[in-house]
Amino acid sequence: MAESIRRVEYYYVVVPDKPGSGALVLSTLQEAGVNLLAYLGFPAGRGRSQIDLVPEEPAAFKLAARSAGLKLSRAKRAFLVEGDDRVGVVADLTRRLAEAKVNLTAACATAAGSGRYGMILWVPAASYGKAAKALGV
Repeated sequence: MAESIRRVEYYYVVVPDKPGSGALVLSTLQEAGVNLLAYLGFPAGRGRSQIDLVPEEPAAFKLAARSAGLKLSRAKRAFLVEGDDRVGVVADLTRRLAEAKVNLTAACATAAGSGRYGMILWVPAASYGKAAKALGV
């Protein structure tokens, strides 16, 4: 099976950079029945962390987040990739973007077990259409 690449919406929240902040956000969404396709947390400086959240159903996610008092960013866009793992698959995908002159803002890939992998790609908003064309979505 080849890669499945899809356009996704994501949002972020900024939380205190201390133990339990991310767990509180994730637990709140879990209790509301929100399924996430991807999650990435990282330091944002000045004692804060940013948590990027890619919901399976953005409308339900936004409703649950608002009900829980989470301050969400505006909707942003990324690409979610799933496929069969093979040597160089990430190099192949990032090369397609480079050849299209699309700069990556960020990327995260991981083996998923059973010969599968997943990846999320962030590109500048102004390059999103060009990136979609280069990725074939």
